[in-house]
Amino acid sequence: MRPNRPVYLDNHATTPVDPRVLAVMRPWWEENFANPHSVEHAMGREAEEAVEAARAEIAELIGAEAREVVLTSGATESNNLAIKGAARFAASQGSERRRIVTLATEHKCVLESIRDLAAEGFEPVVLPVAPDGLVDLDRLRGAVDDRTLLISVMAVNNEIGVIQDLAAIGAIARAAGALFHTDAAQGCGRIALDVEEIQADLLSISGHKIYGPKGIGALYVRRRPRVRLAPLFSGGGQERGFRAGTLAVPLVVGFGEAARVAAIEGMLDAGRIAGQRDLFLQALEAAVPGLRVNGHRECRVAGNLNLTFPGPVDAQAIMRASPDVCVSTGSACSSAAVEPSYVLRALGIPEAEARASLRIGIGRFTSPADAERAAAALAAGWRTASGAGE
Repeated sequence: MRPNRPVYLDNHATTPVDPRVLAVMRPWWEENFANPHSVEHAMGREAEEAVEAARAEIAELIGAEAREVVLTSGATESNNLAIKGAARFAASQGSERRRIVTLATEHKCVLESIRDLAAEGFEPVVLPVAPDGLVDLDRLRGAVDDRTLLISVMAVNNEIGVIQDLAAIGAIARAAGALFHTDAAQGCGRIALDVEEIQADLLSISGHKIYGPKGIGALYVRRRPRVRLAPLFSGGGQERGFRAGTLAVPLVVGFGEAARVAAIEGMLDAGRIAGQRDLFLQALEAAVPGLRVNGHRECRVAGNLNLTFPGPVDAQAIMRASPDVCVSTGSACSSAAVEPSYVLRALGIPEAEARASLRIGIGRFTSPADAERAAAALAAGWRTASGAGE
């Protein structure tokens, strides 16, 4: 690591590639670059075997069968394929189920996918959440009936880190005969996930959220009872016809290794990361009176803190005054926007306070020294931005 490098606390936007992942990827760029679908020759068959070994590791992480894992370019594609694919296949079969239920705090790609389907005759139902970010299960149950095709609720929120009760949501979907999809991009590797326990029919994962490469993800598609999807685009029939296109073997292999490491070390990571989070928060709270944590304090992943700084102050100004720390104000997909976080607004947080909030993502490679240095830097940045030190 180069000297004076900023402390990276944006692990919800992306994680660094684990050195073990980088090591297993390299030969598939340099030594065997074959197309894994070219099974007529030895190099192609070897590439195919590497892809299938990686697929098995990804499946193991979520308690699935390897043949239930469809490889994609990332969680955004997986979410689109799950939601639009399920809806369009159902419509093609003449299904009367048209309602799709989700939460106001879901990732933009989920919300936009569901809104796109409104133009195709589907009924989007976007439920509010409680001030702690969790869904009211009774309210969810009341929104689901025999017209409901799909419930889509993310495992872990990408901004406030809260963990939804997936098993309860899966039971609600199953009782109504509806499909249950969860965007688990922020949950995989951070919390224990088993598709059977939560009764998921569809589950989305992203490689770069679990210390793997960018540009690769997966969608779990249940086989029993079989879930059927209409593909998003046409091609050569790869990935059981769900996702056409040549697979990028180095990315798939890296994703598989990241999943293998997460399955072994994920819970150990969580304990260590929680320690760095508590160290960071304790130091920052001592230096910034009135600091507030947004979202449920207990039902959250170990590395997440979403913090509102006392004001009047602007989070962007704090970041400019703290160049030695990499943090964010919300989802990386919309970080260029000047609007305050829609997730925080959905929690009932006033606009001025939402604009004074930062998302902290502590990860596998965050050290205690990093946590202490970042807390000191952000406290100093807050004093400069708010004029508290004058």
